[in-house]
Amino acid sequence: MKPFRMFGRSIRDAFRSVFRNFSLSLASISCITITLIIVAIALLASLNVDNFAKVIKEDVTIVVFVDRDVDDDGIKKIEANLKRIENISTIDYKSKAELRKEMQASSSILDATMKDWSEEENPLKATFQVKVKEIEQIEDTATTIEKMDGVDSVNYGKTMVNRFLSAFKVIEKGTIIAVILLVLVTVFLIVNTIKLTIFSRKREISIMRLVGAGNFSIKMPFVVEGMILGIIGSIIPILIVIYGYYAFYQHFDGQIYSPLIRLIVPEPFIYWISLTVLAIGIVVGMLGSYQAVRKYLKI
Repeated sequence: MKPFRMFGRSIRDAFRSVFRNFSLSLASISCITITLIIVAIALLASLNVDNFAKVIKEDVTIVVFVDRDVDDDGIKKIEANLKRIENISTIDYKSKAELRKEMQASSSILDATMKDWSEEENPLKATFQVKVKEIEQIEDTATTIEKMDGVDSVNYGKTMVNRFLSAFKVIEKGTIIAVILLVLVTVFLIVNTIKLTIFSRKREISIMRLVGAGNFSIKMPFVVEGMILGIIGSIIPILIVIYGYYAFYQHFDGQIYSPLIRLIVPEPFIYWISLTVLAIGIVVGMLGSYQAVRKYLKI
């Protein structure tokens, strides 16, 4: 029961301290709020970029062009060989006739050009449209397919895919590093802000020492105070995440310029981000207070 009583007293003393030292508490809360807003935006951007990459990866298709002289048995053999490749997830075959119909339906000019073609005059090649499981291995997969008997050529937009992969890797790493740096900066700022609060209460801490209070019982109110500051400082960033991201999603109708660049659906995404921001606020507040007490006052 003693630890519970101590924790209860720490909460009471922490709330009193927040209001007693309101100007310094406000400085800490403002510091947490501003940094968490930036952290929240970085998290939203990072996860949406990851979603963009995922959508593009799922959309990338290897088009396998079949030799014109391959018969139905050869088509079946190629399909069987494709199914043996581990990195292939889906295979969709389209004959010359099917491709011709699709092209005719897509354009009146093409329809006028192709409608009089006989089966023998059709210059199109039958294709297999292949999607892969791991896009990072798409080049090896395409090379393997190209070496198969009956395959004329393959195409998957190699240059564009490589550029996308390189760009997304840089952006993903950049946003992760930015979030980590922002959290570290927040801890540093809070340590220095709370240090001022603690310095103004050195007499109070000295009295606690004189009456026999241990290091843990002295530190606890400050750590709880940091937790309270973190919670209060998280309120505005959470509101920005919930209402701001929802408005942003509605404004762009769930995508940015292209269906490939789709935003993550707000619910439950915004709630998970809000919980993450709250957790970061609490941890940063507690850690900042703890470091201030331990390092700067050498308790």
